[in-house]
Amino acid sequence: MAARVNKDEFEGKVLKSDIPVLVDFYSDSCVPCKKMTPVIGDVEDDMEGKLAVYKVNINFDTELAESYDVQSVPTLLLFNKGSEKARQSGAVRKPQLVEWIEENLK
Repeated sequence: MAARVNKDEFEGKVLKSDIPVLVDFYSDSCVPCKKMTPVIGDVEDDMEGKLAVYKVNINFDTELAESYDVQSVPTLLLFNKGSEKARQSGAVRKPQLVEWIEENLK
């Protein structure tokens, strides 16, 4: 399961990561976010060593959500070499998520 990351850890774990990073901005009260949890977990397991996965709770880390202009949840941000490469809002199925990740990391 993806580990939570806060603003103090974000730079080191996400922006300075040697591998691409998927960040899930979510809320505990968001039903689509809850539906995404197992999907993101499966992707994390399947891409272990090639992709790091973290979660940001927008209720506790509002600064991070604001700094990345997260308007709705779930919002997925894909980072590579410290830069945001792509973003996607809303729940998706695993095949679409994997395709989106692979397409944006080419």
